[in-house]
Amino acid sequence: MADVAREAGVALGTVSRVVNGQQVGEEFRAKVEEAIQRLGYQYNNSGRTLRTGSTNTIAFIIPNTINPYFALLVHHVNIALEKRNCKMLLCFTEYDTNRETEFIQMARQNQVDGIIALTYNPGLTIPADVPFVTIDRFFSTSVPCIASDNFGGGWLAAHKLKELGCTNVAFMRIGSSLTNEPSKRKDGFVSACVELGLSFEVIALEDGAPYAEFEKFLTDHMENGKLAFDGLFTGTDMLAWMIIQTLKKMGLRVPEDVQVIGFDGIRTFGILDYVVSTIVQPVQEIAEACVSTVLSKHLSTVPSLICLPVKYAFGGTTKE
Repeated sequence: MADVAREAGVALGTVSRVVNGQQVGEEFRAKVEEAIQRLGYQYNNSGRTLRTGSTNTIAFIIPNTINPYFALLVHHVNIALEKRNCKMLLCFTEYDTNRETEFIQMARQNQVDGIIALTYNPGLTIPADVPFVTIDRFFSTSVPCIASDNFGGGWLAAHKLKELGCTNVAFMRIGSSLTNEPSKRKDGFVSACVELGLSFEVIALEDGAPYAEFEKFLTDHMENGKLAFDGLFTGTDMLAWMIIQTLKKMGLRVPEDVQVIGFDGIRTFGILDYVVSTIVQPVQEIAEACVSTVLSKHLSTVPSLICLPVKYAFGGTTKE
């Protein structure tokens, strides 16, 4: 840095401010950047870490990016980190609970400034020596959890189906056996159905159960070419899409015969139309909340659950 300062004809502190992304006059910034280019200067992150105790790196632990919702989360978490001059250490677990523990250990060894995690390990131990924020899963009052209003989303789906003329509905879900925030989608739906006097049934399967159980459930409720239900709410948009394909094979029309609402807010190619009518999670706001929370200097004062509002969006599988 001293060589760069001499080459640019500026003070050493000016070089430090430029390489650390701090505010400096554009004339001085240009001189420093030209000197860096001429000298081939490489900033020593290890030295900075020793000096400041910070790596400006956050680990993000997530199952995969094959699932469109997870991919959207990764996208927005990365944008939120970049805005704060931080980098992401991205860790894919592929739902392997042992890998979750291994990645947490690796993140600590790399001295990350914090960890954001969407986890499924029932016995996961949260490290006490690194800021930790979870998505959709409550661990304790000392570990902030960021989630959308899953209960409210289920409640909203039932009210929307009722508003659109449905009289007999069903909730269909496959998911983790853990008690987590997405489990509340069913609770909100059932609560609203009882409130509205809406006839309903529930089929909730645990991860690993065969999809054929959903097909059997639908077939068992068919009579004379008509399904007993005129409205379906599913735990995710992906499941909604799969259910719709099954309904079509059974000779049923969506939304004419059966209206379907999913949950997540997935769009075609990520930016076009919603793939189904859906309860939209505020993914950008969830990402912003995760990043601002994990980087907070006062993490102990953050609420144990930050719940963000959802909304309904038309995606062609309801009658609007």
